[in-house]
Amino acid sequence: MVLRSSVSRRRFLTQSSMLGAAAGLGSSMLGSSSLPSNALAAADSPNEKLNVAFIGVGGRGGANLNSITADPSVNVVALCDVSESHLRAAADKYPQAKQFRDFRRLYDDAAAIDAVVVSTPEHTHAFATMPALELGKHVYCEKPLAHNIGETRKLTEAAKRAGVATQMGTQIHGMPNYRRVVELIQSGAIGPVREAHVWVSRAWGLQSKQEAEQNKDIVFVTERPREAMQPPADLDWDLWLGPAPKRPYHEVYMPGPKWYRWWDFGSGTMSDLGSHWNDLPFWALKLDAPRTIEAIGPKPHPEIAPASMTAIYQYGPRGEMPACRVTWHQGTHRPEIWKVGKIPQWNNGVLFIGDSGMLLADYGKHLLLPEDKFVDFERPEPFIPDSPGHHQEWVIACKTGAATGSPFSYAGPLTEANHLGNVAFRAGKKLEWDAAAMRATNCPEADAFISREPRKGWSL
Repeated sequence: MVLRSSVSRRRFLTQSSMLGAAAGLGSSMLGSSSLPSNALAAADSPNEKLNVAFIGVGGRGGANLNSITADPSVNVVALCDVSESHLRAAADKYPQAKQFRDFRRLYDDAAAIDAVVVSTPEHTHAFATMPALELGKHVYCEKPLAHNIGETRKLTEAAKRAGVATQMGTQIHGMPNYRRVVELIQSGAIGPVREAHVWVSRAWGLQSKQEAEQNKDIVFVTERPREAMQPPADLDWDLWLGPAPKRPYHEVYMPGPKWYRWWDFGSGTMSDLGSHWNDLPFWALKLDAPRTIEAIGPKPHPEIAPASMTAIYQYGPRGEMPACRVTWHQGTHRPEIWKVGKIPQWNNGVLFIGDSGMLLADYGKHLLLPEDKFVDFERPEPFIPDSPGHHQEWVIACKTGAATGSPFSYAGPLTEANHLGNVAFRAGKKLEWDAAAMRATNCPEADAFISREPRKGWSL
C-alpha cells in the first residue's frame, strides 16, 4: 500500500499554530528554538509588517518573491538583480521598493530591512547572505546554502552568532510526506537502519553527445568555450560572476540552470538535488558529519561536474541509532537492489533498509516493504507538526521567534555533506573526514576543493 500524505484543514490549522509556538520541538526536528530578543525587532506582533529585501528576482527568485509576498504582512522594500529585465518586471509589481543591481549596495541602507531573501546562483549565495547575518537580519537562502564547504561553515557559524531566523530553500522539507517518513523511521517501524540509498534520475553534466540527448540535458558541452560572446544587453556579466574567477560570457553558462554544471559557479546535481533528496535520510537518521566519503564515476573534469556518479558515506552511531552507510546514486547510477528488481522501479527515491523491513519514499509518497508484512501495520501518532508552508514558516519565525524546518544550523551540515561527495569525486580518493578541522586527514589534495579564494573585490 502506497502511503500518500494529506492534511485536513483542522489538522493543518492546529499544527500550524503548534509550529508558530515552536511547540517545544528540539533542533533535531525543526531547527533552533526561540530567537534572542535582539533578533525580534520585527516580531512585536505577528500582524506587524516585515520589511523584506529580495536578492535575485527572476526564475527561482521570482517564485520565492511570489510565495513570500502571499503573506500580506510582508512589505517589499528592496529588489536586486543583475538582469535589468528581471528587475524591471519585479519593480512593476512593487514600485515602492528600491532597486539595485549590486547586492553589496543594497546593504548601505540596512536600517530599512528586517529580512533578506537570497535567490542568486550558488556561487554568490554566501556573499549575498553574510552581510545580512552580520547586520542581524533574518535570511531565507536558496539551496545549496553556499558554493563550497568553507563558505557553508562560515554562514552556519555566522547564523549562530546572529541568532536570527534562517531557512534554506528546501521546499520539500515543509511537505507532510517527509514528516511522516521521519516519524516512521524514528519510531522504529522498520527497526534500526544501517543502510540507506538515494537516487535521482537527472543526468546533466559532463557526458557524451548521445547521452546528453538521451538524458534530455539542457546544454551539451565538454570544455570551456574558447570564444567569447556578447552578453545580453540587460545583463551585468561582471556582477553575475561576482566572486568567481573572471571569464568571458558565453551562452553555455546562462540562463540558469546551465551554470550549475560548472565548478566555478555550481556543484552539479550532487549538491543541487542532494539538498532535497539527501535531506530525508539526514533528517530521519539524525545524521551529522560523515566519517568517510568515497565516490565512483568517470574521470573528474577540471571544469565540469559529472552527469552520473555515486558517493558513499559512512556515519558513526548517533545516540541510539547505529552506524550506517548512505549511498547517493546520480544520473544513470542505481542501487543494486533496484537494478535486480527487488524494490519498485521508482525513477527517484530514498530507500531505508532496517533490521525488520524497508521504507521507500519520494517527494510525495512512501511505501513500507515487504508490503505483505505491513498489511496490518499501525502508524505511530504524528509527532512532527505539519508546516504552514516552507516560506510561510520562515515569515512566522521572523515575526515570532518560532522554529523553522531547515535553519542554517541544520542546512549547513547537510550542505557540507553534499559537497563532500563532490570533494571525494574530484580528489579521486576515499576521504577520512575531520569535521572540526574541516579537512580530509588522509588527503591534503582535497583542500583545493574545500574552499577557495574569491576574486579581488569580493570577501566574506
